Amino acid sequence: MIENSLDESRMNKLEFVRGRTNPYPERFEKTHELKDIIALEDGISGVRAAGRIVLMRKMGKLSFLTIFDVNGKVQIAIKKDTVGEEEYEFFKKSFDIGDFIGVQGDIFTTQTGEKTLRASKIYFLGKALRALPEKFHGITNIDSCFRQRYLDLIMNKETRDRFLFKFNFIKEVRRFLEDNGYMEIETPVLIDHPSGALARPFISHHNALDMNVYLRIAPETYLKRAIIGGFTKVFEFARCFRNEGIDASHLQDFTMLEGYCAYYNYLDNMAFLQEMLINVITKLFGKAQITIGDKEIDFSGEWPIVTFRDLIYGDCGIDINQYDTAEMLIAEIERMGIQLESETDIHMLGRGNLIDLLYKKVSRPSIIDPTFLIEHPTSLSPLARANDDNPEVVDRFQLIINGAEIINAYSELVNPIEQKNRLMEQARLKAGGDEEAMFMDNDYITAMEYGMPPISGWGMGVDRVLQVLTGQDNIKNLIMFPLLRPLE
Repeated sequence: MIENSLDESRMNKLEFVRGRTNPYPERFEKTHELKDIIALEDGISGVRAAGRIVLMRKMGKLSFLTIFDVNGKVQIAIKKDTVGEEEYEFFKKSFDIGDFIGVQGDIFTTQTGEKTLRASKIYFLGKALRALPEKFHGITNIDSCFRQRYLDLIMNKETRDRFLFKFNFIKEVRRFLEDNGYMEIETPVLIDHPSGALARPFISHHNALDMNVYLRIAPETYLKRAIIGGFTKVFEFARCFRNEGIDASHLQDFTMLEGYCAYYNYLDNMAFLQEMLINVITKLFGKAQITIGDKEIDFSGEWPIVTFRDLIYGDCGIDINQYDTAEMLIAEIERMGIQLESETDIHMLGRGNLIDLLYKKVSRPSIIDPTFLIEHPTSLSPLARANDDNPEVVDRFQLIINGAEIINAYSELVNPIEQKNRLMEQARLKAGGDEEAMFMDNDYITAMEYGMPPISGWGMGVDRVLQVLTGQDNIKNLIMFPLLRPLE
């Protein structure tokens, strides 16, 4: 943690400023954003800009400083003859690096070629009582970057660029969906029972209703209720919560983007989402080929499609189709000496969850280029439509990029009788100790019984896909303010 105590000299300057003006004024009217000033022509006057001082050279009659915000920075020249002797002395006695300043003036270019705003008037907009980290070292301690993200953003351009990329990625995805007729809706975060995914929920208590509630693990069943109600294309950027382990690619609270389209099947969504990602990546990177670490990943062309069975068989020699029960499969996994990682005792998991753990162990890390994985076991996908030709698998795909699951999608199960039977089986597994099995959801079954059209839906972990696209080894680098254990 960065030790950064209050500076006595800054406290004294605060009192000095207070004797002349309010050191924390309510507003300042700008004419230009900092990022736009560099494009202004010399001689333009009446420019008003504001920002935090990050560099400053105070001299006898002319001082230079650099002010900054997340989108840009600009050099400011403050000349004694221009602002007046009294104002210039006030500047020299009052301002420190880290303070906020407003400037009014005209544009010129220095002899070194740097576009500069020459101040004719300055405004004190806020005193920093703690000194910023030394600029040549910035913040390099990872824990401090997470705990004091505000300093990380001030000091590290790479961090600012990463979060600006995240903003632009979300903006372009939202624009693509809206341009294709999707409507963004909201679903509840507090629910009376979790549904929509295989995960362990967070539990809380609702005082007004005197009942236990859960933080949602996925918005899926509510988005499908909207389809039942007559919407045909819906999506949501949903904050989701899963009370599971932390590692470099998993957090308990994360942003899930889910979308559903009536009358689509999973193959329609496979084509749609490939088009969406190619479109967004090309806009953000200027091309469909990107470099992640030492790997070149090409998003153009047709992406390969592989089955669960073929992938696992090719990577470890186990033919999952030959093992009809969880007991048979785990015996073969142990015979092969494969160690699976799970918070739940693997002997208490259903066959579908075992297959998923096996795939994550032996296959997923080696998938680099965008690849669609299909033919998931039915027991692993309790909300997905069974394949017409082989009811042991579902019409589902996952998109894998650089060893990470980016998108999960399927043709939705719309038969309420079959859905009820599958959820009852999930409830049986949960009663037997599988904490990631799904809860029974009678209200959703009731909604289904009013009739559902053919539907295909998908979910994309926003933080996860951005972790892949920016080449980060820790997903917390994509969360502006991650939850951490208090130092106290």
